[in-house]
Amino acid sequence: MRNPKILAVVIGAIYVLFLHFLYSNNIPYAQNTSALIIPLIALAYFCHVDKKSVFFTLFLMLYSLSELLGFFYHLMPESLDYIVGNGLYVLAFVALTIEISRNLSLIHIIKKYWFSIIILILLNCYITYILIEVVYPEFYLEFEYFLELIYDISMLMVLSFALLKYLNSGSEKAFYFLVGAICIVFSDVLNVAYLYVSKQKVFSVLIVSLDLIGFYFFYAQAKLRYRKKKEVMF
Repeated sequence: MRNPKILAVVIGAIYVLFLHFLYSNNIPYAQNTSALIIPLIALAYFCHVDKKSVFFTLFLMLYSLSELLGFFYHLMPESLDYIVGNGLYVLAFVALTIEISRNLSLIHIIKKYWFSIIILILLNCYITYILIEVVYPEFYLEFEYFLELIYDISMLMVLSFALLKYLNSGSEKAFYFLVGAICIVFSDVLNVAYLYVSKQKVFSVLIVSLDLIGFYFFYAQAKLRYRKKKEVMF
């Protein structure tokens, strides 16, 4: 797996398999297949990125563990699977937030972008409220509500800090972080719609596709350094 092209082909083949199983109505196979995509992107990072960040590495490991946990959901109680899986996601998002916010002067950011920060806080509160309102009727235990709340907050913190980082530096690396964070947040919103509103296959395709795109940008930024750019273009 030292050749990045081989891993890219494998990931592409798994994505195609996911689509095949999904539209063949083999949902468990589709879910298990899609769960391999992020761990393989993490493997690409470990194999092909020389200068590894501790917190970004921790993010990829924790997120991949939570994805792979789906293979063993039948071996543990549903409540335990929910706690461990979402707990790993929360820790992963915290690690990513720390990675994004490194070398970021909060005092400078608050002084320069205080109005944007207020808007971000209000927007995050609104999104969290909407997500909780959708999923709350499905919860039977109080701790599930609090864990979902912590999960939503940690996820939106990634997006908020990624946006502030890009506004502050304007670098290509910060832009990649921002695109990755946007994809992850939209993927999670669609996942809520898929689980609690309507299990339409198009939601499942968009969820996996956004995750794939988001983690591609996360992987790509790991090879870049922060540099000031006047404009970032695809």
